[in-house]
Amino acid sequence: MADLEQGGESKKKPSLVITIAIIAGLSVVAGGGGWLVGNILAPPLSETAPVEKAAGEGEEKKTDEGIARLATEANGIVALEPFTSNLAYPADNLVRMEVALAFKGQPDPVLAEAIHQDILAYMRTVSLQQIQGPRGFQYLRDDLKERVDLRSEGRVTNIMFRTFVIE
Repeated sequence: MADLEQGGESKKKPSLVITIAIIAGLSVVAGGGGWLVGNILAPPLSETAPVEKAAGEGEEKKTDEGIARLATEANGIVALEPFTSNLAYPADNLVRMEVALAFKGQPDPVLAEAIHQDILAYMRTVSLQQIQGPRGFQYLRDDLKERVDLRSEGRVTNIMFRTFVIE
């Protein structure tokens, strides 16, 4: 027993202070590397800030990136206001939609608002099971297209989903 105690000296464990200092040093290096990579990959905020450009006669309205907006009444497209509605079943699920209508000829804002209300009323009769998956979404799109065609008597050529979120 005495031999084991004298010959088998126990190794000293590293000090708690040294361990904390190493972890703190590695954290600072990792944070600095993340900051450096973030600045290299992401442009500064001042360059990406939205800039509104005035649109005069004959000029197209520009978006933040400088690309011409397609959804304008001059192009025959009316973007309807986004709405949130509950589904028929389960009633605690909500759907948020933003839809645009492509008119044949000059857009009619009164007709667009009537279609907007019709879509909202229809979404309150739909259950979650009916619109699940890609096939369900296609059926929903077809149903809405049919309702829009009936309401507009052929004056609306297409219905475009801009956002569609189920919560």
